[in-house]
Amino acid sequence: MIVLKNISKSFDGRPVLKEVSATFEKGKCSFVIGASGGGKSVLMKSMVGLITPDSGVIDFDGRDFLQLEYSEKKELRQEIGMLFQGGALFDSLSVEDNVAFPLQMFTEKSKSEIQERVNFCLNRVKLDKVNKLFPSNISGGMKKRVGIARAIAMNPKYLFCDEPNSGLDPLTSRVIDELIVEITEEYSITTIINSHDIKSVFDMGDHIVFIYQGQQLWEGNKSALGNSGVAELEAFIAASKF
Repeated sequence: MIVLKNISKSFDGRPVLKEVSATFEKGKCSFVIGASGGGKSVLMKSMVGLITPDSGVIDFDGRDFLQLEYSEKKELRQEIGMLFQGGALFDSLSVEDNVAFPLQMFTEKSKSEIQERVNFCLNRVKLDKVNKLFPSNISGGMKKRVGIARAIAMNPKYLFCDEPNSGLDPLTSRVIDELIVEITEEYSITTIINSHDIKSVFDMGDHIVFIYQGQQLWEGNKSALGNSGVAELEAFIAASKF
């Protein structure tokens, strides 16, 4: 579980996050939604330690990330998996070497143990016979699946996904959505997704946080999303394409 309490952040005196509070439970797919420039990315970067908020609490299962020592933060980061918007695969590495990268960097597993884990993760995202291929040899949807395999390689407690369906066709988007849901439930991961894809939000949003101009205006589940009573959220949904 991740609990945010009164997270605030300003850049050059301009408030970007204004006392945002939210709770993200394990085993559920939580979405952070809102217009571009509204603070979603800054909030996610704050949670993974890429940005330091001006004030507030980021609690990972009883550990306030902002108060941890450097070594403690490094240890916690190894419990975090990240699926980047563009996949962020290393073009010069094969598929299996991309998935193996965090295992080689942060564990003392043997070569055979790493290979076994890589094969397991690729099989889990329904990819086989692609180990030796390079990112340039596979489709956009396959790159996202490799990205998921790499994100779960360290068996994370927390999974952050930045626009996982960006640039994908509807059918492939559905495959990625289903994979994220399956992995989240199967391993009881606390999954947080930044997304503009309202269809995905309605399909898989166990928990949703709406950010508007740096403020958290609404928090709830997909069944209540269509009747939020929040004008800004209703306008955001109406403007989105299904």
